[in-house]
Amino acid sequence: MKAIIIGAGMGGLSAGIALRRIGWEVRVYEKVREIRPVGAAISVWSNGVKCLNYLGLERQVAALGGMMEDMAYIDGLSGETMCQFSLDPLVKQAGQRPYPVARAELQDMLMVEFGREDVTLGAKLVGLEDDGTTVTAHFEDGSSDTADLLIGADGAHSVVRPYVLGHESTRRYAGYVNWNGLVAIDESIAPARQWTTFVGEGKRVSMMPVAGGRFYFFFDVPLPEGLAADRAATRETLRAAFAGWADPVQRLIDLIEPERTNRVEIFDIEPFHTWTRGRVALLGDAAHNTTPDIGQGGCAAFEDSVALAIALQTNTLGIEDALKRYEKKRTTRAAGLVLKARRRCEVTHALDPAATAAWYDELRHEDGSRIMHGILSSIEGNVLD
Repeated sequence: MKAIIIGAGMGGLSAGIALRRIGWEVRVYEKVREIRPVGAAISVWSNGVKCLNYLGLERQVAALGGMMEDMAYIDGLSGETMCQFSLDPLVKQAGQRPYPVARAELQDMLMVEFGREDVTLGAKLVGLEDDGTTVTAHFEDGSSDTADLLIGADGAHSVVRPYVLGHESTRRYAGYVNWNGLVAIDESIAPARQWTTFVGEGKRVSMMPVAGGRFYFFFDVPLPEGLAADRAATRETLRAAFAGWADPVQRLIDLIEPERTNRVEIFDIEPFHTWTRGRVALLGDAAHNTTPDIGQGGCAAFEDSVALAIALQTNTLGIEDALKRYEKKRTTRAAGLVLKARRRCEVTHALDPAATAAWYDELRHEDGSRIMHGILSSIEGNVLD
């Protein structure tokens, strides 16, 4: 059996690895000529790590992951510690340590494990046909390929999604802009093994350790959609947005390299429950584009890959039947994660100022149990539980 995967991101490559493990021939097509991951790093929570472990990548992902032992929230203006606690209870309950990982390194690891020689770059999908027996993908350069199954893992701007749904989907602006990148760990800013987040005014500044002695950092600022951006002026923009904030935040701004700092307007898509049409299925952001507010976007894509492979391996009534079972297994959970991230986004970024003020007050009385319960509620109920 042969599968075509559209999209060589983390979802597409992990799906390719998963399908190969059950004996499928797989070919991946990617529209860009050079893969440049969107964002500097990703939080791979315990459910996502378990999926990678299941795919035989336990050693590889552990080598890329940062050691995140504690978590703390800091008042961004005063520098006061609002709460600080160990993540060990979360690790023990989940059964797996989470890993913050540099995106480019994770992407490269998946590419190596899948096989670069079986990824065609510069292949833009322009059409597809499903005759009930095979699926044919047509590309902009006039080439085509035929397989038993086609997976649309082509991201938030998916070309495959409108084919599956029968209509276009509208992306919803979440109300904030995220700047992110990597810097060398500096313990005058935050402890080396702690996820540290400064909060205030509906804004966030966060640092997580990744491998290689680096912090993954991000700044969140509520802003209107579509503002002009000048990468060279990144420091000045952040200094203005975080004027009056505590010294560690100012030191972080001094450390960043504007040319290597990403600026991303944050969107999501209203959840939907139709992920398959005949021999075509969606996976990853093409199926459940979410905000990053609970760190589950990539993890959900890894769950999709494992669930897809299990459905195809264990059900024998045909590909269309197996895909429907995959859809049934995944859509409710994925939709729940999208909506949970949206709700967290609204509180974190002061869409309701009273709710955000109440959250800040809760953080000052937090012993870690409620925060870890919230994280665990996203981790649990995954495809490998």
